Amino acid sequence: MGYALAEEFAQRGAIVTLISGPVSIQSHHKNISITNVVSAAEMHDACMHAFPENNIAVMSAAVADYTPEKTFKQKVKKKSDADWEIKLKKTKDILKEMGDNKKPDQVLVGFALETNNEIDNAIVKLKNKNLDLIVLNSLMDKGAGFGGTTNKVTLIDKNEQIENYKLKSKTEVAVDIVNKVKLLLSS
Repeated sequence: MGYALAEEFAQRGAIVTLISGPVSIQSHHKNISITNVVSAAEMHDACMHAFPENNIAVMSAAVADYTPEKTFKQKVKKKSDADWEIKLKKTKDILKEMGDNKKPDQVLVGFALETNNEIDNAIVKLKNKNLDLIVLNSLMDKGAGFGGTTNKVTLIDKNEQIENYKLKSKTEVAVDIVNKVKLLLSS
């Protein structure tokens, strides 16, 4: 979805900074500059570096909410008598930090993947993270979300105006989202 959005913005003339985790797809559009990251910490640093210089930020994917406290550079051998406990720590909330630092002329778009009370939970996220628009994906909708070429979204703006869209290709969904962002910029 992020690559489809980057392509749509670029095709409309935007200069795009795409911050991407490991994926099997690529973009070669001349208006897209790609920063590759692997960890949540790298994603945070790249987003915080890029955000102040951009008018629009669309955060189409989330990093994990938690990360291991301790990591290893080499394989850890199994010991038959060892009990393993993995301790986790919270990752930084990139979207929240961006919302807290958003300037009046910036538009911030987030995504929400929900499984229950979808609209209510998305509106809470929209408000708590100071977003201008939230794109709601439901895992309950066949063909929506991850691992495919289609998506079915609901767009909710900062005034809680709700627009439901049918199942479409991710490229078509990107057009819908960019059109909504364009409206937000002109309002």
